[in-house]
Amino acid sequence: MSLSENPITYTPSQAHIAPLLSSLHALSLEQESQLSRASFGPNKAASFDALMQDKFIALDEDKCWFVYQLLRAKNASVVVEAGTSFGVSTIYLALAVLNIQRDTPSISPTVIATENEPTKASQARAYWREAGPDVEGVIDLREGDLRETLKQGIPSEGVDVLLLDIWVDMALPTLRILEPHFKTGTTIITDNVTSSAGKKGYQELFAYLNDPANGYSNVVLPYKGGLGLSVFTGKKA
Repeated sequence: MSLSENPITYTPSQAHIAPLLSSLHALSLEQESQLSRASFGPNKAASFDALMQDKFIALDEDKCWFVYQLLRAKNASVVVEAGTSFGVSTIYLALAVLNIQRDTPSISPTVIATENEPTKASQARAYWREAGPDVEGVIDLREGDLRETLKQGIPSEGVDVLLLDIWVDMALPTLRILEPHFKTGTTIITDNVTSSAGKKGYQELFAYLNDPANGYSNVVLPYKGGLGLSVFTGKKA
């Protein structure tokens, strides 16, 4: 016997979510394979943006399991996801905080999701409805430019976990907007920190996270593409 790799637990009313997530991950993998075969014209950036408009390359399933388990370990009640796309990973975040709420009924959990693309936001809402009213009920979708939508409405208890699964140029601006709501132990998960390390946006983020004065402790976990885990320890005087 080996240790179970999948930590997700479902109530009887949530049993339908497991096959839903499996089908969404399968679709994501198929779309990812299409991207690897795609060819782009002279304006590569515009062609890539057009191709990605209806694609939801979801956070890898094993990464979703890890983030779910991290939320459970932290007893997280306020989670922010920067870059919701079609809302697959958001379902895991919702399941985690719902399980935490069952263990600690006094908390009022919320998953603040962000998406700038209206078609993706609409489809994400549809998947959350399919997941069920309990999942849908803990998600607060902020549609539009997160540099505006995250300026207010963050719960007073502060952010427990921030998931950065967004265009690299938006990673540091997102962190800086939310940083006033961080507390000792706030955890930041950043996807593809190895595979996208050379991109300017990530170089700026890494420089900020690596500066001791900014109060972050960092490690890279050996998931596909690299998964960054940063813990806020408080700014140094």
